[in-house]
Amino acid sequence: MLLTVDHVTRYSYDRPVRAVMQSHRLTPSVFDGQKVRDWTVTVTDGIPGGAFRDGAGDRVQGWTVKGPVSGIEVRVTGTVETLDLAGVLRGHREVVPPEVYLVETAPTAADAALRAVAAAAMGTDGPLAVAHRLAAAVADAIAYRPGATHAHTTAAEALALGEGVCQDHAHALIAAARVAGLPARYVSGYLFADSDGVAHEAAHAWAEIFVAGLGWVGFDPANRCCPDDRYIRLGSGLDAQDAAPIRGIARGTGAESLDVTVAVLALQQ
Repeated sequence: MLLTVDHVTRYSYDRPVRAVMQSHRLTPSVFDGQKVRDWTVTVTDGIPGGAFRDGAGDRVQGWTVKGPVSGIEVRVTGTVETLDLAGVLRGHREVVPPEVYLVETAPTAADAALRAVAAAAMGTDGPLAVAHRLAAAVADAIAYRPGATHAHTTAAEALALGEGVCQDHAHALIAAARVAGLPARYVSGYLFADSDGVAHEAAHAWAEIFVAGLGWVGFDPANRCCPDDRYIRLGSGLDAQDAAPIRGIARGTGAESLDVTVAVLALQQ
């Protein structure tokens, strides 16, 4: 499938700040399931800094905007050719050992309820089957409801509430998988979710679980599936904050407001 992306993030400050520094994970991952045809990231008045590929295989690009700064627009546009690999992250080069992703973070801390989800999914039919049961259990336990949670809602809180968004599904699955002894991580990217070819708000997130003998496998409880050719993978981390496509800091006292729009379209090949 050929997918085009138009992703705009606008930052506004109620009083000018002296400077803004950002770190971007906005370049699609390099693996067998996707090939970049063209890709551009622009930042209003931005000065590009150092760029590198980190140990998890993600491309990281630094940006600086010198002040006074009242607003910034980060725009991502491009075309990616995708292939359905049934969720398996095949051909992705990274050096971080999977065991790193057994580390618990604040958003993915497991309480008694999450431990119960993990215990119920255990079995003798192998880690892949366990991973599928965990994803199904999270999908059953947390109904998709935009606005029910916020950026700092934890996995335990979302499970107790019984509703949330893709971030909450991913965090809950990661927490339960780690309890089950399976390395798991948060993945940020895009999803083409409109089969009629109409632009769709499609910034998305899911989880990957490491299965011995197979590698990293993606699971998207919010859509009850593994990532296929409708998905574009950007980067990964221990949780949503660690995997954020844009991280940054503003030097000054101005309060920041944020507006994000994402459109993903499918093209005829």
